[in-house]
Amino acid sequence: MANLPFLRRAALKTLALRPGNPPALLRRRSLSSGGGAAADDPPFSPKPIGRTPKPQKSRTRKEEPPESSPGDPERPVESDLPFDFRYSYSETNAAVEPIGFREPPRFSPFGPGRIDRAWTGTSAPAREALDPEEAAAERGRVQGAPLSEEEIAELVERYRHSDCNRQINLGKGGVTHNMLDDIHNHWKRAEAVRIKCLGVPTLDMDNVCFHLEDKSGGKIIYRNINILLLYRGRYYDPKQRPVIPLMLWKPYAPIYPKLVKNVAEGLTFEETKEMRNRGLNSPPLTKLTRNGVYVNVVEKVREAFKSEDVVRLDCKHDLVPCVPILFKDEQIILWRGKRDTESTSTSHA
Repeated sequence: MANLPFLRRAALKTLALRPGNPPALLRRRSLSSGGGAAADDPPFSPKPIGRTPKPQKSRTRKEEPPESSPGDPERPVESDLPFDFRYSYSETNAAVEPIGFREPPRFSPFGPGRIDRAWTGTSAPAREALDPEEAAAERGRVQGAPLSEEEIAELVERYRHSDCNRQINLGKGGVTHNMLDDIHNHWKRAEAVRIKCLGVPTLDMDNVCFHLEDKSGGKIIYRNINILLLYRGRYYDPKQRPVIPLMLWKPYAPIYPKLVKNVAEGLTFEETKEMRNRGLNSPPLTKLTRNGVYVNVVEKVREAFKSEDVVRLDCKHDLVPCVPILFKDEQIILWRGKRDTESTSTSHA
């Protein structure tokens, strides 16, 4: 290290004897040197001879889309679910045919050409009917052996509380199609999902439970008033979950025949009028609100019909104003009410 300044001076003297090196440039370099090896280099060193630039990585593989991508817009999504796709499964009746549509049936809520099913205006029917025995066998394979009481108690204690982050709210739409995708998304990381039911669907919780189990393939392991726990099964595999194409918007409800008739079947005009007046003057059996819980309303109506011919339900709180005037042959006849007529005429005045 002691001979470093001597070697540096010798190198500079050798460079000065070479032709083509101006003495002034050499003097500036020697004066600007700070004693380190890096300081002896010129500010812009030329690239070493024989060093080739690195080749750029080819991105053709990333730019090419996968051949069988489920989200490929060029190819429709194929789903082997054995039921017809509807906006709501629990709040619609497939046996009742509409008499008109508010939008052309060709406008599919799934988007143009996104699924391999045709939209009829109310549903997207399955292309092939699945054998019920085969579907039951597949569901039994996923569910496995029934849960023991200790296992059910553990799951209930884990998911039944209101602060559970695995919860789905079921509102006036009932069991909707997109809700099925939400259920499977929760089942990726949780064995059960908590479902809180509110509004009109709570009038028939048996119907809600049936469609939840039938459409999702799960099993209700807990039911308390309007709170449900839907279990996914012992051998549920998130990677083998069914393909559920999402609805991009809520389709307009079709037009159905009038439920409220001018004259109730089996009654004369005067008898129908007299019952309407009695219903308006009778005290309301209960009040219905948008997000209420009505699991006991049906039982209340059955008990009331044992002593009364006409029962009135107060539906003016966030619901469509109506007055039931007849319950016969499992059919409910509703009247829109005098108050609704007066408000409509006033609004047009």
